[in-house]
Amino acid sequence: MIEIKNYEVMNFANAIRGARNPLLSWEKSDSTYDDQANFSLGENDLKLAQKLCHAGSDHRKFLRQVIVSVDITAPLYWWKEFDTYKVGTVANSTSTMHTIHKNKISLDCFSTEKMNAETLNVFTSVLEQLENLRNSYLKTKDKNCWYSMIQLLPSSFNQLRTCTLSYENLINIYWSRKNHKLDEWVAFCDWITALPYFREIVIESKPSVK
Repeated sequence: MIEIKNYEVMNFANAIRGARNPLLSWEKSDSTYDDQANFSLGENDLKLAQKLCHAGSDHRKFLRQVIVSVDITAPLYWWKEFDTYKVGTVANSTSTMHTIHKNKISLDCFSTEKMNAETLNVFTSVLEQLENLRNSYLKTKDKNCWYSMIQLLPSSFNQLRTCTLSYENLINIYWSRKNHKLDEWVAFCDWITALPYFREIVIESKPSVK
């Protein structure tokens, strides 16, 4: 399971203006804003963006200035792989250490949609034990109960993080993960391709973006 909410794309106009600095070609820029202050990439600027993107990571550095903020809820086993992308990303997560004991531990706290019935029965018994430990900790404040919860917690536990990334980060993620065996990565890459101008700049015109 993965849930993607509250996302915002920022700084596109400034990034495109900066992309024209090397050749002093600002007069060719044709991007605009509508009455609601929504940015619209013009044909000239789109062609420049595609050209720079496909020339390689050094030339497409303007995409490092296009920023995305997003709330992602996903299981710990997915976050473990997401943490590969450390450079240029920031994330604030809900704290397992500080809050694991505050709410009832139930099935809807976990990603279990792929489990077969037999496995789910075993998993449910683990959750019952976690809930017993939680209740014991609330009553006794025994740190051993808390530690047992942390060490027993399955990697399917869903965690919320608010993440900040650039389009350059998302390019690297997309090409590395779009055919991944985890459905969460496929869904995340589908979300990436729906972001403003990502498909046009990165995917729909030709080679050497990887």
